Amino acid sequence: MAAECGPAEQWRAALPQHALFGRLRERAPAAPRPPRLRDLLCGLGSDLLLWDGPAAALLAIGLRRLGTGTDPAALGRYQTLLCINPPLFDVHQTLLSPAQHHVALVGTKGLMVLELPKRWGKNSEFEGGKSTVNCSTIPIAERFFTSSTSLTLKHAAWYPCDTMEPHIVLLTSDNTIRFYSLKVPHTPIKVIVLSDTEEETLTIKTGRAYTASLGETAVAFDFGPQVPVPKHALGQRGSEEVLGYPLYILYENGETFLTYVSLLQSTGSPGKLLGPLPMHPAAEDNYGYDACAVLCLPCVPNILVIATESGMLYHCVVLDGEEDDEQSEKSWDPRSDLIPSLYVFECVELELALKLATGDEEDPLESDFSCPIKLHRDPKCPSRYHCTHEAGVHSVGLTWINKLHKFLGSDEEDKDSLQELGAEQKCFVEHILCTKPLPCRQPSPIRGFWIVSDVLGPTMICITNSYECITRPLLSTVHPASPPLLCTREDKELAVSPLRIVAEAEHSFEKHIQGILQRSSANPLHLKSADKDAAPPPEECLQLLSRATQVFREEYILKQDLAKEEIQQRVKLLWGQKKKQLEDLSYCREERKSLREMAERLADKYEEAKEKQEDIMNRMKKVLRSFHSQLPVLSDTEKDMKKELQTIHDQLQHLSNAIRQVKMKKEYQQKQMEKGRSPRKPSISLSAYQSKCIQAVLREEGEHIREMVKQINDIRSHVNF
Repeated sequence: MAAECGPAEQWRAALPQHALFGRLRERAPAAPRPPRLRDLLCGLGSDLLLWDGPAAALLAIGLRRLGTGTDPAALGRYQTLLCINPPLFDVHQTLLSPAQHHVALVGTKGLMVLELPKRWGKNSEFEGGKSTVNCSTIPIAERFFTSSTSLTLKHAAWYPCDTMEPHIVLLTSDNTIRFYSLKVPHTPIKVIVLSDTEEETLTIKTGRAYTASLGETAVAFDFGPQVPVPKHALGQRGSEEVLGYPLYILYENGETFLTYVSLLQSTGSPGKLLGPLPMHPAAEDNYGYDACAVLCLPCVPNILVIATESGMLYHCVVLDGEEDDEQSEKSWDPRSDLIPSLYVFECVELELALKLATGDEEDPLESDFSCPIKLHRDPKCPSRYHCTHEAGVHSVGLTWINKLHKFLGSDEEDKDSLQELGAEQKCFVEHILCTKPLPCRQPSPIRGFWIVSDVLGPTMICITNSYECITRPLLSTVHPASPPLLCTREDKELAVSPLRIVAEAEHSFEKHIQGILQRSSANPLHLKSADKDAAPPPEECLQLLSRATQVFREEYILKQDLAKEEIQQRVKLLWGQKKKQLEDLSYCREERKSLREMAERLADKYEEAKEKQEDIMNRMKKVLRSFHSQLPVLSDTEKDMKKELQTIHDQLQHLSNAIRQVKMKKEYQQKQMEKGRSPRKPSISLSAYQSKCIQAVLREEGEHIREMVKQINDIRSHVNF
């Protein structure tokens, strides 16, 4: 475990000491402009990209080189990505495209897209590691913003599809959403008008003051996961299924509208605008009139997070509407089909400014501080998001999403369990950073916020208004476990330990202790004032100290004492159960010993009974044999045996006769063989005189033949000559 935490702690400690932030602090103006919430930080893998406004460039820092700890020059190394055509407006937000090839530079008076250069080399740096790299830029709707001086850009986002050409979506102050392609950056390929014709006429005459005063202007939007688009939503009657992205549009008065966008299918014909979506349970103030941000968590069903400037967060579950709802009467088109509804699952109030306790009273001071809130997705955990505002940073984790999916996926309706889920399971709110700890201090909004998820654990990186870098590891309570490898196989027949079953039970003691130790508030990291000369009043410092002490006492010490008492009581009960189980175990051992002795005795008795049984069986066989032998009448078996013996006797006589004949033939054959072996005498005999006469005749004939051969040879030689 230490081997894994070592590099992570190294780069977390080394990043705030990077030379880049020191140079930015030195170059910062002495009298800065009024602070404003900015988001000038984004990440590309393990590289951080920070926008430098005065230099009109992106500054890239590699985090992996900081985690090695072997290269001391890494603290001063960074790359500068210069804009060939720098933006003329003030940039307050940077957005990385889904394909991670472009960065959008967003301002209130324009938008420009910077194309990231290629990366290669050992450390995968831009242009192989050059210190300065020129980057091409694409201005979006430049003529449109230049010609309309009163028009401002309220919100911008990338189209979520990463397989097609990148598109950028803009929400302007004229209550219109426009889609721009990087190939045609001056003309929108799709326009969604959020106001009716009469309202547009009234807006032009009154200078957009009437609708803005009533909060009937859109302030933010967000895309949901890709889903099949209902046919009535696109205004088409085709039979083919169309996949599109739901676009949730938030108005300042808290109303939410919905439309489906599919640039692949219908770029020219916008879908119907459905809404306002009804919210349940209904509220008189429609859950606030100062809505400022909306976020759709990437899950099905969609969960919307609506934020207000007063610090309220509403977690809404988007479900299909029912036929008996009154939403059809409120819909803009009475002929439209059923539209989804927003079910407010829970409300969360963020502590924007710290509530300090007074010296005489225990009740904290009520602060009327309010500011816009910006919502950020967590790139690793879909059930977690983060909130940034002028007074600090909060992190919110929804632990009830898995149980909600399980409830919605079940066939049986179990509404009681859902109510228990809403009453017991609450979200985790972590107050990470506070930039306005005292009421006398002006808020110090952050300049950049990003979550690094691929460098040894989830880590929050925050750049303050004075270019101080703050890194904090995030809680791992909400983050899911790593998915199993593809090569691993689940052994379903493997026995599970009973202790693991008890630990993973729904109402286990471990979860009970976690519920006791769960904190409703915490002491965030306090950011010191940039003005070193201005000292806070002692009364407010005492209030801040009292508040921190009270939080530590109520949220830490008291809850730890309660957990300690519960653990001690649990240990006492477990000791009693252990003593009783040891007694039962000793009793079971004695019973096992007695059962073994009884089994041995029974085994001996069984062997004796078996031997006696065999003796009795042998005696019975002898008795039966003697009984059958004394019977005067033969039985059928004996008769058959008698016949068989008679047949065998006849066959033996026949075989003895055959053997006798074979022996006689053998003797005759032997006599004949002996007669054939005796030698025969010659029948003709010659006398000595006769032999001599025959020899003399043969000798004369031989000489005669020799002479004839000699004559023939002479004749042959003569002829050949």
